[in-house]
Amino acid sequence: MQRNIHIENYTILNKSVAAKSECILAGAAVTRAMDSLLALITPQFLIYAVLVGLFAGVIKGMVGFAMPTILISGLSTFLSPELALAGLILPTLVTNGMQALRQGLGEAWASIIQFRVFLIAGGVVLASSAQLVRVLPPEIMFMIIGFSVSGFALMQLAGWQPKLPEKSNKLEAGIGAFAGFIGGLSGIWGPPTIAYLVARNTPKAEQVRVQGVIFGLGAVVLLFAHMQSGVVTWQTLPFSALLVVPAVAGVLIGFQLHDRIDQRQFKHLTLIVLFISGLNLIRRGLMG
Repeated sequence: MQRNIHIENYTILNKSVAAKSECILAGAAVTRAMDSLLALITPQFLIYAVLVGLFAGVIKGMVGFAMPTILISGLSTFLSPELALAGLILPTLVTNGMQALRQGLGEAWASIIQFRVFLIAGGVVLASSAQLVRVLPPEIMFMIIGFSVSGFALMQLAGWQPKLPEKSNKLEAGIGAFAGFIGGLSGIWGPPTIAYLVARNTPKAEQVRVQGVIFGLGAVVLLFAHMQSGVVTWQTLPFSALLVVPAVAGVLIGFQLHDRIDQRQFKHLTLIVLFISGLNLIRRGLMG
């Protein structure tokens, strides 16, 4: 009996030591992550980055896009372009998952099937163009997409209604490939995608869900692509992980605002955000 008590005490002691060791290791890992993070960004800029992430989340929750655009433009005003690009990847991945699955897995899968041509073309080109991020300056691409998107949004706001075919695989593949090329270089593949969905007069709930599916799968491809390109590393990953928290909080706020607006207001707001996004891309292209 006494021997069994000793064995039980020894087992409990071992478990306690193991638990303490795990806590110490976890604490050490957190400390290393924070040290790595603070080596890249000052505490003051970290606060700015959190605020940018919160704002980007609110806008995304409302209209279903613009998070990468807001993050890359906001963060790159006080961080290097590569760190800003690395920072947007995990928040974009997580919030697009939230957006895609808001109406359930079945609806998300239906959107994947419906836009499979766009997804395949965009994914293949995005993975390829991501490898050019260190050797090909994206300024020209920013100018091209900025003028195109801003012009489209402005004409739509003025009353122009383009007539697109109900279903054209060639058109869908072309727009998907173009969006993927821009996305691989800059982390921004939303504007051409949104312009396409708006031109098709996609209903509000469906558009937001489709955007979540398209951008979410694109974010997965972008993550792995930039692990290969060297943008996403063990040094930059903690920064991106930290931005997930304010981004998710912002999206939850944005969802509540989204549910309160009708289809007309949603399209109008989408076009305004799209127009501003285009102007911002032009600004970035001009600044070089």
